[in-house]
Amino acid sequence: MRRTAPEGHGPVRYGPPLPDQGLPVLPELRAVLAAAADRTDAEPPGGGPALLDAARGYWNRRGLAAARDRVAAAPGAPALLLALTGALGGDVLVPRPCAAWWAPQARLLGRSVFHVATPAECGGLPDPYALLETVRRVRAEGGDPRLLVLSVADDPTATVAPPEVVHETVEAAVAEGLHVVSDETWRDTLHRPHDTVLLSPAEMLPEEVTVIADLSGAFLPQGWPAAVARFPVTDAGVRLRARVLDVLTVLGARVTRPVAEAAAYALGEPDAVLSGLTAAVRLHARVAEAAHRVVTGAGALARPPRAGRHLYVDLGPLRAGLTARGVGDAQELEDFLTARLGMPAPGGHRFGDDLGALRVRLGTGPLLGASDEERAECLSSPSPSELPHVQRALTLLGSAFDDLRDDAQRWEPLP
Repeated sequence: MRRTAPEGHGPVRYGPPLPDQGLPVLPELRAVLAAAADRTDAEPPGGGPALLDAARGYWNRRGLAAARDRVAAAPGAPALLLALTGALGGDVLVPRPCAAWWAPQARLLGRSVFHVATPAECGGLPDPYALLETVRRVRAEGGDPRLLVLSVADDPTATVAPPEVVHETVEAAVAEGLHVVSDETWRDTLHRPHDTVLLSPAEMLPEEVTVIADLSGAFLPQGWPAAVARFPVTDAGVRLRARVLDVLTVLGARVTRPVAEAAAYALGEPDAVLSGLTAAVRLHARVAEAAHRVVTGAGALARPPRAGRHLYVDLGPLRAGLTARGVGDAQELEDFLTARLGMPAPGGHRFGDDLGALRVRLGTGPLLGASDEERAECLSSPSPSELPHVQRALTLLGSAFDDLRDDAQRWEPLP
């Protein structure tokens, strides 16, 4: 398969964004933003009092004690992670695969990034034994590992790590002197919240863990960038926050006042926001389940999605059919499926996976329709996957994977 221009494959400028909601903005959020449209001044670095108090309340309701001097805000989680990496220094460890934006933050600062294999049952955090071995090896080679970034509710795998795995990994990291950053962008998008236990590492070891959350995961549109962080409840946490604010100040990374107003409103979790979030999560869960049935029915592999608006698909079993179409690695698979499906299908190499592994992340947002009317209809439907426009999207997805399965069977060697 002929590759597209090389500049279309860059890991930073052309890296995939977070999976989009694909849904209309809540009227209440629009009203708050519009009411603050004349506020042309920016928030102070790290966020103003109202936004910080809203973030503090958000964490407190989740059992994570937070004070105003241990909370910060920025225009997106990437800015927060960049500031944290700069403040903490040293090398960075991340799971393989991981969110596409984690590693570039460290590399931008000249830090080494080491990917660690994940356990069999989930993504989002390293296998504890693989983590210990990687730390030992990095130090033996003269490295200085200081920071572990993980996510219990994960992008790209859409899994939720079991509490016992979280315990083992975080305890191993802290025992090795690593500071843990828990990306909890997707914690409020659990598909089965009553059947899924999400344990934040900060609940285990509140003095050793910094939590970050990009509000575009659950509360705000991607075009309204805002994220919050909760620092350890220690003197060291206060000092770390101060260093992070220094970096945010140098970067000019301030939340705009209208977005800050909307973020503070959303973090307060009024009934309108909670009901809208519940409906959106339920919708994406149903569509993700339908998409999972389609791709696994065609012979691809994917863990059942448990959070977020995406699923992570391994087309390794269909390699023969892909090879017949000139697709031999994740970049070629990304190009092929993006063109075939008419929707983003970023390859696993974007998330730190091996280029030779035929894996992609598929979002559920593009399956909800092409107009606000179609997407709004999905929200109100008791069976969104049976709506005609969603059925068409799922049929196209199934057709593409079924064709690959048929090609793979055609090219299998005879016994």
